[in-house]
Amino acid sequence: MANETFEEIVETFEFLDDWEDRYRHVIELGRAMPPMPDALKTPATKVEGCASQVWIQPMIEGEGESAVFDFAGDSDAMIVRGLIAVLHALYSGQPMAQVRATDAMAELKRLGLDEHLSSQRSNGLRAMVGRIEAIAAREA
Repeated sequence: MANETFEEIVETFEFLDDWEDRYRHVIELGRAMPPMPDALKTPATKVEGCASQVWIQPMIEGEGESAVFDFAGDSDAMIVRGLIAVLHALYSGQPMAQVRATDAMAELKRLGLDEHLSSQRSNGLRAMVGRIEAIAAREA
């Protein structure tokens, strides 16, 4: 099961009937995220495979299985910034073992994103999940 913050997003999406309202909500989630410092927007943090510019910088506290995962992220596209916020809600504060065990695409499917994002945005979302999964695998 996903963390409480992500579950709140799921509940909000269930309440919002119209996809346009859900889309606006994702954008608002992105606007509410703290900005990522420009110094962290480097080639090493850039996510390849996204149509927009996307950066993800892991911030892991502790070591081993008890380490807690967090990340800073940003994008030059508001909807993508919102998708980063959704991923942050899904993964942030989770132990590394839980991050590795999370089936992100199944969790995101609960939001219906797979039905409403363009193929380019879907590919970008998968690339962001892939980056997070690669970080978690490296930290194993």
